[in-house]
This record gives sequence, structure tokens and C-alpha cells, in this order.
Amino acid sequence: MRSSNPVFSRRGFSRDNGYAGFNTAPQAGYAQGNPYAQNPYAQNPYAQQGVQYGAPPQAPVTTDRMTMDDVVVRSAMTLGTVALGAVIAWALLPVSATSYGLAIGSGLIAVVLALVQSFKRTPSPALILGYAAFEGVFLGVISEIYNSRWQGAPFQAVLGTMAVLGATLLVYKAGWIRVTARYARMGIAIAMAFMVVMAVNLLLVVLGVAENGGLRSFGPLGALVSIVSILLGAFYLTLDFKQIEDGIAYGAPRNEAWLAAFGLTVALVWIYTEMLRLVAIFTNSD
Repeated sequence: MRSSNPVFSRRGFSRDNGYAGFNTAPQAGYAQGNPYAQNPYAQNPYAQQGVQYGAPPQAPVTTDRMTMDDVVVRSAMTLGTVALGAVIAWALLPVSATSYGLAIGSGLIAVVLALVQSFKRTPSPALILGYAAFEGVFLGVISEIYNSRWQGAPFQAVLGTMAVLGATLLVYKAGWIRVTARYARMGIAIAMAFMVVMAVNLLLVVLGVAENGGLRSFGPLGALVSIVSILLGAFYLTLDFKQIEDGIAYGAPRNEAWLAAFGLTVALVWIYTEMLRLVAIFTNSD
């Protein structure tokens, strides 16, 4: 099964079958009771020919392997591009019908670029940074629109997104969440069902059957939907964390760090947009 976050990406670092785009985790041998191992004969997709999966990860034969520093640097570049695009859009595009149209256009371009990247077999920094730039413009305009009605909502949404990221990383590193194949399958199934429900809701809103946004209204039901969506975003963050750990342990090529940055960025953008709605809903109720 391949997946990495709620909207776009369909692959991780693995070239073979495995949860969340990976083979099962490489940290310990199958015989040693590795909780993630399912097939003791599966192979590390980046290992030298003949190396068994059950053996501990071997030292890379070259230095051109992904490291945590690579992931941090690429993630900083991608998220920094999103932030820069958002700041420029906020500063140069006043709230108007024109800026709203530009936001929709930028969002659609970002979706297309992300889809193209997710179907490519190799990461493309140009596509990923292009996605980040257009996504930044979209977020900048949308954030300004929210801020014009709910003063301070974007800042609170940023803090909320950082809190979700920090909390998710904490519970993951503490081992309170174990990213197993079953965990991934269940979460992805729930996420797909959620997407179907949201698509049906959007159709009903467009047809005029559902009023005030239907499930996406600015009321208690809308708040519940946003909370569920944020939890799904956190779920995909755990898959991204596991992908990064496995990629480093497997000795994934350095350019695969761009995929890690891409996955983290999409998940965080997802969480931020839902957090923005949630802040607005709670502000309305005050």
C-alpha cells in the first residue's frame, strides 16, 4: 500500500510493497521481534544486491545517502517557500474578488504540480518548490481574507499547527504510537472515507441541497469535521515520520529527502487550513 499524506502523494521511499510507501521497518531484525516486520525475507530496496531485510541496516557504501540534516534543510526550504509566497501575497494582494480568484487559481496550480510530483518516480525539486510557491500564494490570500473577518485567526492557526506538529512528534518519538501496517491501513481507510464524504458534501452544496456549507458550516458540526480533519493530518504526519526514519535507516539516496519535505509540507498545509477554519468557528461562537 502506498500513501504519504491526505491529498496528493502516493509514494514514499520504498520501491516495493509496504505500508505508507515503505517496506516494513528496518530498525531491527525480524528474528529479534521487530514489531513492524512482516516478511523476514523482504529486502532493503537500497541495500546492495543479496543483502537480506532481516539483517541490520548496513553502513552505506557511499556518502550520498539521505540524512536527517538533508530532510531538515529541504523541509526548511520548502516550508520557507510557502511562507515567503504567503507573505508576498498578503502584502501585495488586498482582499477583493480579484485576489480571491488568484487564490483559487494558485491553489489549482499547486494541486496540479503536487499531483505531477506524486506520480513521478523521482523527486523533482523544481516541482516541489513550485508547489510550495503557489500554495503559499493561496494561503496568503486565504489567510488575509480570514484575518479581515476574524482578527488574528492566521496567527492562532500557525500556533495551532505548530502545536499539532510538536505533539505528534512527541507521541511518535515516545513510542505511544506504533506505526504498523495495520495502523496505516486503518488510518488510510478512514481518510479515504472522509474524502468521499467531503466530496459528496461539496456536490450537495453546489447543487443547493445542503445549505450553509453542509458539513463544512461554521457551526458545531463544522468544528467537529475540522477536528477530525486535523487528526487525519496528524495521522499522516506519523506516516511521514516513519518514512523518514526508514529512508535514513535503509540508506535512501540523498535526493529522496525532497520527498520527505514534500510530504511534511502537504500535511502541515492541510492542518493549517483546517486550523484556520476551526479558529474562525470558535471565534464566531464567542
